Amino acid sequence: MPWPRLPGDSAVADMREENKAAANGCGKIRSGAQNGAALLALMEKTGYSMVQQNGQRKFGGPPPGWEGPPPPRGCEVFVGKIPRDMYEDELVPVFERAGKIYELRLMMEFSGENRGYAFVMYTTKEEAQLAIKILNNYEIRPGKFIGVCVSLDNCRLFIGAIPKDKKKEEILNEMKKVTEGVVDVIVYPNATDKTKNRGFAFVEYESHRAAAMARRRLIPGTFQPWGHTIQVDWADPEKVVDEETMQRVKVLYVRNLMISTTEDKIKAEFNKFKPGVVERVKKLRDYAFVHFFHREDAVAAMSIMNGKCIDGASIEVTLAKPVSKESSWKQHFNGQISPSSENLLGYPNKEDGAQKSLGKPASLPVRLNGQHSPGPPEAERSTYPIFPGIKLTPISMYSLKLSHFSSAVMHLDYFCHKNSWAPPEYCLYSTTSQDGKILLVYKVLISSIADDSQSYFMPEKLCTTVEDAKELAAQFTLLHLAPEQAYITLLSLNAAWWDSKANCTPYLV
Repeated sequence: MPWPRLPGDSAVADMREENKAAANGCGKIRSGAQNGAALLALMEKTGYSMVQQNGQRKFGGPPPGWEGPPPPRGCEVFVGKIPRDMYEDELVPVFERAGKIYELRLMMEFSGENRGYAFVMYTTKEEAQLAIKILNNYEIRPGKFIGVCVSLDNCRLFIGAIPKDKKKEEILNEMKKVTEGVVDVIVYPNATDKTKNRGFAFVEYESHRAAAMARRRLIPGTFQPWGHTIQVDWADPEKVVDEETMQRVKVLYVRNLMISTTEDKIKAEFNKFKPGVVERVKKLRDYAFVHFFHREDAVAAMSIMNGKCIDGASIEVTLAKPVSKESSWKQHFNGQISPSSENLLGYPNKEDGAQKSLGKPASLPVRLNGQHSPGPPEAERSTYPIFPGIKLTPISMYSLKLSHFSSAVMHLDYFCHKNSWAPPEYCLYSTTSQDGKILLVYKVLISSIADDSQSYFMPEKLCTTVEDAKELAAQFTLLHLAPEQAYITLLSLNAAWWDSKANCTPYLV
């Protein structure tokens, strides 16, 4: 594969050849003394300081001559898949191509190798965005491609298993009693009964540190508000989409609709301020996407319709965030967005479990259990040898992270377990097509959904194989069970695939 060239920089080819030569230099690994000499030379050349503490080595932060506060949020990128024997003397020249580095934090092992990932903070958001654009999937050594995406400190916790009769003020007061630094609580009304909440909330803290301390304080079993054992986890930070992309969006995300509200009703309401501006509406349970012919009409409608009542429900209207396929691999490290290969639904946390995210503008990427996600990742599908004497330990699938699952069927099972519901039941139905083919569809039953919402789900397509039918039914169920978390990422990627498959036939229920 030819070495890709960074835009507008003719020196990169030379730099790559140097990297290539260094990587191939007789296959030798640098000694500790050589590493030390290379790092000292880097510090002398740049004037940056370097210190190692708490498992990470910090280059800069601040850089020489810096005055004032650190750069704002959005200036840091996460770098993954770094070769373990690569250090700052090789990394800094690469990342300086995008702009001035405020700080580079390389995660280190006790052995002296790096841990395969780092955080690079630039002085401006524009430089960070440029780094993502030109260095994501950059071949830093022959056959070694790094991944780069935005990194944001997470200041929000997901709190689940909250009594559904509790109001925002009650939840806010309860969180303030036992944790410090609470800024706000976000609560959404129940899809079928707007006087109740959905059984979960998002708590916003003043800093990542405050959120981390609160998360430790709220560990299930140590704190039981209203006599209930709650679920506590990191919430997924809202999806970050660059301004240039958002300037082209002409689709609105509308939430908090009544279940009974129809697509025709929504279209009529949004057409009132200017007839004929709405192209189409797609409603899913209690939220919808309203597509406009022109962006300016979408922006005007958002301003006018946000907070309006439709069929007695006060709606929230925002611009929908488009899916970025480049951000299709992300992972949480201690509450920070960062990349790594993973699954269709979410970012596992470095410390544990599934991430939850705010049911905000569905970017057509969202996720389970009160969580929405920034992109549609793909699970690693690899096999490894079992060596003689290797220790195998029994484990429950529910103790794994979401990154270990690669199918909607498994995600649905995991989702039901996390919500203390009975496992989904799949009932298979068939019919015969005009040309004699046996066509299949599954109905999914979930008998222990607590409220009065729909407990069975069946997609509107038939398949010719049992596996396709079951996977499609699980995808469909996930979409309808979790409006905030809607699984739209998966569907936005797979809709065209399902539509194009010859073994899936639309039908009317």
